[in-house]
Amino acid sequence: MSSRLKQAIKLTIPVMAGYVFLGSAFGILVQSHGFSIWIALFMSLFIYSGAMQFATLPLLLNPIALIQVFVLTVSISARHLFYGLSMLKPFETLGKKKGYMIFALTDESYSLLLNHTDDDQLMFSIEAINHFYWIVGTILGYLFGNLIPFSVAGIEFSMTALFIVIFLDKLFEGQLEPLMIGLFVSGLSLLLFGSQYFIIPSMVGIVIGLLLRRKS
Repeated sequence: MSSRLKQAIKLTIPVMAGYVFLGSAFGILVQSHGFSIWIALFMSLFIYSGAMQFATLPLLLNPIALIQVFVLTVSISARHLFYGLSMLKPFETLGKKKGYMIFALTDESYSLLLNHTDDDQLMFSIEAINHFYWIVGTILGYLFGNLIPFSVAGIEFSMTALFIVIFLDKLFEGQLEPLMIGLFVSGLSLLLFGSQYFIIPSMVGIVIGLLLRRKS
């Protein structure tokens, strides 16, 4: 096993704890709605967007117009546009891996990549391993959902729980400055724009704050 792979596994352990659990929650939901395991696997392989995957299940049961699906997808995943802006330069030298890196840039992977933008192989390993965790969690959840009856009430909170785990992990690592930037900008955006519209302004502000911090 290469040193980069070992380092990536070590760095992604907190994400593994969240992704296996959250992916399992998604797998259980897919099974509870009567879809096949291949639907669950396909979605985790090619959508790989926790919030959007959860939101897709009702759309499969009650289809809506494509334009509505597009608007919903953009609304849920718009924050990734702002993540991507700060990763344009680090991804320049990735060659054929660049497409996958853009596709697999989740919230949790982004938080890890920020500290390793000078190491192409490590960045790729982090994203690929996190994707693997999510797929494994999805399969396990689907299989357990078949074997053991689960109540799916409140299972969507697992997304929020994952963000709390990542936040606490960074807090214990002593990375206070980026956390404070995130909290301050999010709180200010919530006050200015309200709970329905604060997410995109928060993402813009956080990215700007992190870029300014990086340059200083």
